[in-house]
Amino acid sequence: MTDLRAFPRLVIAGMSGSSGKTIISLGLLQLLRRAAVDVRAFKKGPDYIDSAWLTWASSHTARNLDTYLMGSDRVLASFTRHAVTDGINIIEGNRGIFDGFDAEGTHSTAALARCLSAPVILVVNAQKVTRTAAAFVLGCQKLDPGVAIRGVILNNVSGDRHCDVIRTAIESACSVPVLGALPHVKTGLLPERHMGLLPPQEYSAADELSQNLQKLVEGRLDVAALLSIARDAPRLTCEAESDVARAAAPIVNIGYLKDAAFTFYYPENLEQLERAGATLVPVSSQDATALPDNLQALYIGGGFPETHARELSENVSFLHSLRQAALRGMPIYAECGGLMLLAANLFWKGARYPMAGVFPFDVEICDSPQGHGYSTLRVDAPNPFFPTGITLHGHEFHYSRILPSAETVPTACAVDRGAGCFDKRDFVTTNNVVASYTHLHSIASPEWTSGMVNAATRFASQG
Repeated sequence: MTDLRAFPRLVIAGMSGSSGKTIISLGLLQLLRRAAVDVRAFKKGPDYIDSAWLTWASSHTARNLDTYLMGSDRVLASFTRHAVTDGINIIEGNRGIFDGFDAEGTHSTAALARCLSAPVILVVNAQKVTRTAAAFVLGCQKLDPGVAIRGVILNNVSGDRHCDVIRTAIESACSVPVLGALPHVKTGLLPERHMGLLPPQEYSAADELSQNLQKLVEGRLDVAALLSIARDAPRLTCEAESDVARAAAPIVNIGYLKDAAFTFYYPENLEQLERAGATLVPVSSQDATALPDNLQALYIGGGFPETHARELSENVSFLHSLRQAALRGMPIYAECGGLMLLAANLFWKGARYPMAGVFPFDVEICDSPQGHGYSTLRVDAPNPFFPTGITLHGHEFHYSRILPSAETVPTACAVDRGAGCFDKRDFVTTNNVVASYTHLHSIASPEWTSGMVNAATRFASQG
């Protein structure tokens, strides 16, 4: 059954990465909440950290939307399932508005805006430009007239006169309003480190950040006009959510590492495991001395094990427990940071940190990304979680790499796009353990959910 519903919404897009989209999205969400407007937040692309900050600012779980990972139909279904009808939905773009999979901008923020029939607010970095800013906006309008650019927010303006000149130029040449202008901030407002923003789970000054964001955006964004544009968005077709996949009762216990070192989990991945019959058991790799006895499988997401390497390596009893679980044949699925935890040693900043030793290889953290972007994998070898012959779409972003090892490590996937673990291969395997540099989203790859639960069920049946 389908029906049409109003979902007030805005896409906050930029001319490039680091244009100010995140600060403006976070600040706008806080202003709306203070005005008692119900808000939900979404992030374009496979980004865990921006999504975590959007969750923080909106006080509701932020969802990722990506047409490469999920396809347009699933993107639309996910949005309408989680968006509010009486309030406003803020969708933060990524990179530049037309930057996507290829030169045509496939799977870009613009493509997402078209998929959602969403009005776009374009963030323009005004530093050291005046009328040229109008050329930026006009170029975006001309490049794809099907993208509804309904307003502009200026970032990094140097004063009232600077703002007035750019506002007049844009509004006269482009016939769209300038709906806000933020001053240049000399120091970084959001906390950063080597791979980008610091996750909010590791940031201790969130209250101070909230106050600073409020000071920055207060009186500088036309909230009423933004609300009006959002509410003018066309209605969207909604389909009733199917409950076919929901298990009658939990059938297995699946643990997942949840602490400051491991925070990269799509909420849908955890939710889909529960729908399929798993009871989720959070485990801290830093505080627990061993894995719980009642687990039938373990999921280790990504994160920053390198910045917690000392604490992890000193938790010898937990690492021993993890290694013994792998030797017993417990199904373990690990992504990126999880792969690093399962290595023999982690090298970072000239120091060596012993890890769980489930795999014989070592991992080192480099100064530049070793894999970054969308990935396409073909499962071509037996493994505990996926049938051979299927294609998986995911993404990777890692500064670490596997060091050459004298011992051959089996793999289960060919990498058609991306870097993978080594030699255009991914999914290193041993016993019932699979570790990958590719992150998968359960909505895009439903085989992941069934693979996890089925592997756990098989392990449970062995007694």
